[in-house]
Amino acid sequence: MTVTDSHRSAPATPVFPQDRTCPYDPPPAYPELAAQGPLSRMSLYDGREVWFVTGHAEARALLADPRLSSDRHRPEFPVVLPAAEKQAETDPVPLVSVDDPEHARQRRMLIRYFSHKRITALRPFIQSTVDRLIDAMLAAGNEAELVSAFALPVPSMVICELLGVPYADHDFFEGCSRRLLSAGTSDEVIAARDELLDYLGGLVDEGRAAEGGLLAEVAAEHIATGGTDREELRNIALILLVAGHETTANMISLGTYVLLRHPEQLAALRADPALLPGAVEELLRHLSIADGMVRLATEDIEIAGHTIRAGEGVLFPTSVINRDATVYEDPDRLDVRRTARHHVAFGHGVHQCLGQNLARAEMEIAFSALLTRIPGLRLAVAPEEVSFKPGTTIQGLYTLPVAW
Repeated sequence: MTVTDSHRSAPATPVFPQDRTCPYDPPPAYPELAAQGPLSRMSLYDGREVWFVTGHAEARALLADPRLSSDRHRPEFPVVLPAAEKQAETDPVPLVSVDDPEHARQRRMLIRYFSHKRITALRPFIQSTVDRLIDAMLAAGNEAELVSAFALPVPSMVICELLGVPYADHDFFEGCSRRLLSAGTSDEVIAARDELLDYLGGLVDEGRAAEGGLLAEVAAEHIATGGTDREELRNIALILLVAGHETTANMISLGTYVLLRHPEQLAALRADPALLPGAVEELLRHLSIADGMVRLATEDIEIAGHTIRAGEGVLFPTSVINRDATVYEDPDRLDVRRTARHHVAFGHGVHQCLGQNLARAEMEIAFSALLTRIPGLRLAVAPEEVSFKPGTTIQGLYTLPVAW
């Protein structure tokens, strides 16, 4: 027997998203729903009910299913946050919010810039960036605010290098990026976005992007041939900037926090640095920074005894999917020795994160440097005084005061 519309007479469902009571654990309601089965129901802010997928196998199957759409411009596409509703009507979001064949075309233009070979070649730049930032922290004394001094600048400087932003413009670019990703008003965020879009468009128009960078090469190879245009390229650059900044900065800061809160795991990493690549995968699984992928069913889908009807929304809470006890033993425990393969922190299927190789490299190098160069690293405030971002779909820290 399948479940179709019986949910309409069921008791009121929880509303998504919810705050985490612990910054690195799922909101309590999520595992409670997971205990009911791999699929359940969740409400959005407007009262609309959507499917809530918590089973690991079911999530991977659905995320790879072409009958689920990522195109947020479809009229029935679920809107998770009120602030996103108006934006969804007008703003193009290449890569993450388009379907094939458009998505495949965009991804083909960019894939070589995020290949293992390309990121390996970028690692010395990442290392020198990390070292300079730690040099500055150590020179300034024995305390720092790690988000602004380290976690945000690392991905900012790296994405500048990858895009080909001229070095002389780095301060301007990073300033706009910080305002765009700040907790400021919507007007401030929109102003920063528009300023960055104008700037990125200017780089393309005036040919000022650094030779060998993504902007210059994609413009030279694809604009003249009609493979893309100025508008699409600057929007692609913006989404790469936002995706590369926010998630990586949050992983570095929140990952540092959770390691400091688990001293036995921190000690294991210091004793055996070879554990670090696996520890990065475990932190990705355990923290699940991007906690809420959204899709829309375009056809009926039968899965796990349920029928997802065409036109229904589907939510994927990574924080619960990545703690499925059928896949991970003792899933709520952080274990840097764990083999945390097959997590969905980077998504799954055709929309799996394009920049995952870059993110892994940044995290490995950043954590390695913090562990080896600042062996006495500790929180400078009580854990409850650390400023956490509220429970939207992206988790992280506003500030992380540390000392050594």
